[in-house]
Amino acid sequence: MASGELTHPGSTVEVAEQDLPFGEVITNSGRRSAAKMYEPETPTSPFTVQQLARLDEALTFATRECDLAFSVYLGDLGEDTRAEAERLHASTADPRDAVLIAVSPEQRAIEIVTGQRAYLRLPDRGAKLAVASMVASFKEGDLVGGLVNALRMLSDQAGPAPKA
Repeated sequence: MASGELTHPGSTVEVAEQDLPFGEVITNSGRRSAAKMYEPETPTSPFTVQQLARLDEALTFATRECDLAFSVYLGDLGEDTRAEAERLHASTADPRDAVLIAVSPEQRAIEIVTGQRAYLRLPDRGAKLAVASMVASFKEGDLVGGLVNALRMLSDQAGPAPKA
């Protein structure tokens, strides 16, 4: 992004080039041009880079270990948390083999949605244990730890992918 003002020799605005601040020049047309650094807003995230890497590793491991598509949603789930979690789950690539952990910290809501085939390997009992583990970690202020532990518990419960 550049801005400038037109200067003419002999005018009161004339400045020697060596006296210009860093990033400013007088162009051949007489315009004084200044380059300014554009710094986009840094996106805000509740996680550090290390926490995101830890969460990504847990998601990757759980997905590879079980051949189920695990995903995590963190954010507002609206008034009907279950319906919104089911809508998010339905938007995955293959909902039949997908497992979604949806967490809305502000609403204090956790929803685990499993697809038709995923449910056969991951019954409600396993999901309830994962929720209990997340709640305990969340109470201690460990959001990432709760999600990582839940992913491990769910992948252990589901076990390795069945041989075809």
